[in-house]
Amino acid sequence: MSLLAAQQRDLSALADRTRLRHLQPRTGRDFSSNDYLGLADAPRLRAGVAAALARGVPVGSGGSRLLRGNDAEHEALEAEAAAFFGSESALFFSSGYTANAALLSTLPQRGDLIVHDDLVHASAHEGMRLARAERVAAAHNDAGAFDEAIRRWRAAGGIGRPWIAVESLYSMDGDLAPLDDLAAIAAQHEAILLIDEAHATGVFGDRGRGLAAPLEGREDVVTLRTCGKALGCEGALICGPRVVRDFLINRGRGFIFSTAPSPLIAAAVRESLNILADEPERRTRLAALIAFAERTLADCGVAPTGSQILPLVIGEDAPAMALAAGVQAAGFDVRGIRPPTVPAGTARLRISITLNVAEADIVALADTIRTCRS
Repeated sequence: MSLLAAQQRDLSALADRTRLRHLQPRTGRDFSSNDYLGLADAPRLRAGVAAALARGVPVGSGGSRLLRGNDAEHEALEAEAAAFFGSESALFFSSGYTANAALLSTLPQRGDLIVHDDLVHASAHEGMRLARAERVAAAHNDAGAFDEAIRRWRAAGGIGRPWIAVESLYSMDGDLAPLDDLAAIAAQHEAILLIDEAHATGVFGDRGRGLAAPLEGREDVVTLRTCGKALGCEGALICGPRVVRDFLINRGRGFIFSTAPSPLIAAAVRESLNILADEPERRTRLAALIAFAERTLADCGVAPTGSQILPLVIGEDAPAMALAAGVQAAGFDVRGIRPPTVPAGTARLRISITLNVAEADIVALADTIRTCRS
């Protein structure tokens, strides 16, 4: 018997349910990436990286931040990001997944309560799995459900700190969280509001500062801003009170025991923040493209979301994946999304609008979807 027989059985079971994942090269017109502002291959960003190399910024960090891996580029990025987003401090991580997991596994303490949105990202679940705090889900985007969960916990004897974990813009539905209502609930219950701004950073808010920008700087708000989506790079920034940064540096195992992110990537993110401030026309163009896509795709069954993420919910897995395959064969990179990534019965095409496409591409996609479904 193979030493990995259990793993092979699991893979076979996935294959039997047509759930086996495969890596595939990126081909076709981009309707699936998170490169919303088209920065990943932008000439200015490439020039910024070349300039950083020319001034001697190293590619590798050589160790964790607490050993010899702390580079001046990390420090400069964190200072500039805190000033840009309006927070007291910022801390740079190698990925959004790592940052979210570290945040939720480190900050809430034993005796605390984490109330999380039912559709919060897998990285948040990873952090909560490792956390010492109790956790409970609240109905998606239902502010009252968060309030009620905290009240029930207090009535049952809960005496610790409540933590509210949400995303400002949800990656599979494209809908926006009721941040003002959640902030009011956090203030009422002396809770801390944790906001994952992964898909809002760069796209929304003044200078692309995100949907949570009006709340930034409050003692009861911590935000996570990924750098691998609209910023076109990689990594993530946790922004909030300085005590949060200091606590993660001292207690966050995902930070302490990880090799520091590349200083060159830190330099690239610094340039991305400069581009956000200097080129507001990118957000203007994207907003116009989103509005055009909502009008053009409406008769295909795509409901408007007010964001760059436009799901076409089909329902059952097989029809959704068949439609995705047909659209891909016609030259459009649109991915089918199935459970468990989305709830059962809501398999869909996740259509992402970026500056990597034009209005003509959106019209052609709509025509292709109608043809494939006819």
